[in-house]
Amino acid sequence: MPVIFHLDLDTFFVSVERILDPSLNGKPVIVGGKPGSRGVVSSCSYETRKFGVRSGMPSTRAYKLCPQAIFVNCSFSEYSRYSHLVKKILEKYPPLLEQASVDEFYMDFTGTERIYGNFMLLAERILDEIRDELKLPASIGIGSNKTIAKICSDFNKPKGITYIPPGSEKDFLAPLPVETMPGVGKVFAGALRSRGIATIGDIARLPAEYFASVFGKGGLDLWERANGKGSETLVQNWERKGISCERTFNRDISSLPEIESYLFNLVGKICQQLRDENKMAGNIHIKLRYSDFSTITRACRVPPTVDDRFVYETALNLLRKGYTRRVGVRLIGIGMSSLVEFHSQDSLFETKEEKREKMMFAVNKIRDKFGFSAIELGVRTPP
Repeated sequence: MPVIFHLDLDTFFVSVERILDPSLNGKPVIVGGKPGSRGVVSSCSYETRKFGVRSGMPSTRAYKLCPQAIFVNCSFSEYSRYSHLVKKILEKYPPLLEQASVDEFYMDFTGTERIYGNFMLLAERILDEIRDELKLPASIGIGSNKTIAKICSDFNKPKGITYIPPGSEKDFLAPLPVETMPGVGKVFAGALRSRGIATIGDIARLPAEYFASVFGKGGLDLWERANGKGSETLVQNWERKGISCERTFNRDISSLPEIESYLFNLVGKICQQLRDENKMAGNIHIKLRYSDFSTITRACRVPPTVDDRFVYETALNLLRKGYTRRVGVRLIGIGMSSLVEFHSQDSLFETKEEKREKMMFAVNKIRDKFGFSAIELGVRTPP
């Protein structure tokens, strides 16, 4: 019988911020946009959740619900670094490991009973090591497939372990609300509730043909998972497809030089993250959202790079070509994709590009030690 673990790092962004700043321990913390901004909550501590704060909520609303909360900007490079450290710990345990996201991992322990014995004790051992080595809290769900394991990991948070024995999946799922099922968002849940389907048990009791006819292939998949079935296949060698960084302004901005200044700062942060992950990107794209919420994107393929100057010059050209409406701008964003591993070649005589690459990685070390604002890079602005 398959044995799948799902490990979910509890309030991961908040947990990392508390490692970086221990004064945040035990206090209500919100990671994301500042109060009064148009940003959203990326992550929130359990101390804020009792006031109704949730991830994805506008920061302004979160502040009204919990005005005593401490708002912290996202430290994406640190989140990536700690995620990598967690993965390094997990790699020594299961025969198969899948990283599903920056803070989620699946582990397949099928057939390892003689090696590890009691799986609950194994889960405790894994959580203890992550806590002792990295000071990160996490929860683990154990089930016969990935769906059950994922639901279980969220069932007893924080720092919990939940195990559902084979054969009892349907009984465990039956009383849970439909929103508990992964992939069922507000729209899908609303469509189900409008038909009198409020719990996962309600889904399981109806014929599979009904869900196939009403919701198509996705409906049939939902019915199967509601009956305790799910994928047992782990996807290895998970790779991030791209990274992005955005800034939503507190007020609409009509000055192109001011927008360019924000873009410059975003480029610095995203290139910093690329270098922290030892990656290069071969595609640069920008996003521009006007005050009327109309949004444009522009993209350009480039030789793989981590150079702030080159990325900024490319992004700036895209911005100037795309900024055709002389109205206020609400948001500016930059993304980089087509990621590859950074590589450099040793040579007797270094080129200017190779020297600059070494300099950029030295900049990373300074920023990692003293903060991003410790050093700023100047660039040549295209005419």
